[in-house]
Amino acid sequence: MSLGILIIDDEPYLPHQFARYLRKYGYEVYTAANGEAGLQELQKNNIDLVLLDVRLPKLSGLEVLTRIRKQDQELPVVMLTAYGDVQTAVAAMKLGASDYLLKGFDLDELLLVVQRALETSSMSRELRQLRRERRDNYHFSHIVGHSERMREVFDLVARVARSDVASVLITGESGTGKEVVARAIHEQSARSGGPFHPLNCAAIATNLLESELFGYEQYAFTDAKKQKRGLLELAEGGTLFLDEIGEMPLDMQAKLLRVLETRSFFRLGGGKEVKINVRVLAATNRDLEKAMKDGVFRSDLYFRLAVLKIPLPPLRERPGDILLFASHFIEDFNKSLGRNVRRIAPEMQRLLLAYHWPGNIRELKNVIERAMILSSSDELLPSHLPQEIVGSANAEGAELQDPWEQWLRMHPQGPVSFDDVVGRFEQRLIRWALEATKHNRTRAAELLGFTKVDSLRYLIRKHNIE
Repeated sequence: MSLGILIIDDEPYLPHQFARYLRKYGYEVYTAANGEAGLQELQKNNIDLVLLDVRLPKLSGLEVLTRIRKQDQELPVVMLTAYGDVQTAVAAMKLGASDYLLKGFDLDELLLVVQRALETSSMSRELRQLRRERRDNYHFSHIVGHSERMREVFDLVARVARSDVASVLITGESGTGKEVVARAIHEQSARSGGPFHPLNCAAIATNLLESELFGYEQYAFTDAKKQKRGLLELAEGGTLFLDEIGEMPLDMQAKLLRVLETRSFFRLGGGKEVKINVRVLAATNRDLEKAMKDGVFRSDLYFRLAVLKIPLPPLRERPGDILLFASHFIEDFNKSLGRNVRRIAPEMQRLLLAYHWPGNIRELKNVIERAMILSSSDELLPSHLPQEIVGSANAEGAELQDPWEQWLRMHPQGPVSFDDVVGRFEQRLIRWALEATKHNRTRAAELLGFTKVDSLRYLIRKHNIE
């Protein structure tokens, strides 16, 4: 489809000359002799660029530009001006014009300016689209979870995103989604237009960590052939995310503390102080309070980082989110793997809910990906799960199937009551199913294998479960 160009100029011959020339290069060109007619053409046609004369009858070029900007902030507008109107053209640039041409230009110059304006506009649109997609991908609603613990996390993330200056410490076991939360904070903050740079402090050699953060000057050491900017500089105007901060060596901790306090640093081998405007988010799966007592983490850095803390619960403490995450991952992998998986078999759901997930969300994601690769239908089955999950559930099931042994361990003196033992295990199973399904009784009944939800309602009343 040809790109559309609108020329608004009251001269009798030049606009038509420009139009003939630009049409040779595949553009669809429209002309208008005054501002009102030009604005009407904009409404009728798909216009990708406007060539606008500064001097027009009735509505001036600046007035037309102002009206265009009210309708479309992104449409590129190139002003056409005589030599004596350069100041007016500069004023037009301040109002949002893309460029200007001094009349007397040749047709090759016109083509060059048109191509440049359209290319810049196209790149800007693509960049805006990428940023919109990135914000959508890390919007709060994409941090999956409906449990009470996660609602508390959502509230903290929203508050933290609004507070642009304070450092943040995100804590939680490996695989709980600490980087996802950090990115969500960045993308929903005033810094979303700036860069986001993550650095895993545990994944980089100690002797390289300093140069990675601070950069270095040319000849700072043997292999420093040229100057290198570190992540603190590259994250200017944005966010630096330091994952596994608990693994940072003590000497680096002291240097990081100075950066946080002074908002400045020196490159390795450099004598010039570099000022920065960067927000630092940190994360750890270690108990930093214990690390402080053990002398391997600085207390002053801890209190500087932990101005705001966001603790992420492990997956085993939020069983109601397990199937929600599984559905989320199925949707993602349907796109990336070209599949059309629609459901998880009830028996597989029970296995997923019974597993303790030591690797948390990351492990669940890998398990769902594996199952989708192995599955040849639109349903995921228990046979698609790794043995450790099936074996763990079988062990749990064996424990549930032997209530007498458990009861005797708890009450070695007796007496043994069959009804009491069965009742306690009924309560345990019902509470588990309700928690796993966020108290959706229809789903809980299906999970427990009941054909009718009335059976579940009866047991809930019998055991007085709220």
